[in-house]
Amino acid sequence: MSGKGIHIEGLKKRYGEGDTAVHALRGVDMQIAPGEVVGLIGPSGSGKSTLLKCLGAVIDPTAGRMVLGDEVIFDNDWKVRDLRALRRDKIGFVFQAPYLIPFLDVTDNVALLPMLAGIPNSNARAKALELLTALDVQHRARAMPSQLSGGEQQRVAIARGLVNRPPVILADEPTAPLDSERAMAVIRILNDMARQFETAIIVVTHDEKIIPTFKRIYHIRDGVAHEEVGEGRGFE
Repeated sequence: MSGKGIHIEGLKKRYGEGDTAVHALRGVDMQIAPGEVVGLIGPSGSGKSTLLKCLGAVIDPTAGRMVLGDEVIFDNDWKVRDLRALRRDKIGFVFQAPYLIPFLDVTDNVALLPMLAGIPNSNARAKALELLTALDVQHRARAMPSQLSGGEQQRVAIARGLVNRPPVILADEPTAPLDSERAMAVIRILNDMARQFETAIIVVTHDEKIIPTFKRIYHIRDGVAHEEVGEGRGFE
């Protein structure tokens, strides 16, 4: 992978100590190339959410190594001083709920992250409009979140996750609230954006509608990730 995409070696996470310790991750190995969308599946309590939180620098792993993009971010301890900046600049998040800011219009919801990173407001809004256009919601650029349909809100959330051109996007059940047509539209968009921006994307899902679209799947069982060949060929 030449240091790009997502590279995980021996990732472990233990909650607690001694007899009451819970080993949520027991040595996860995973590789996702730039431009690739990979599914992450498994039963509740298998370690999916813990893995995503470790990758997103939300919680501290116990051991292991993580590389995001071209940067080693964790090697038995954090190698990045400013985890907040890491999350802002290197990682895009797409959640089950869009979590749009209700008092900002669509453009400013997307432009907020680059503004916080120090990009001038006009440039940040231009970047936002470029992505909104790519996602075919540019006609809603001045609308408020409450005026959007569920599918439109999720497209805006994807634009927000992509706006800083992160090398990695972590999508947690992004299609759960959507019907089949809208769910497939969201997965198609993620595949298109992954290829266009060379972004490595992990999609955590229980949604049986979209699982056949993945070329590769990691199935987590008891804190260990098992790679499986997906049923489908993605969106080529």
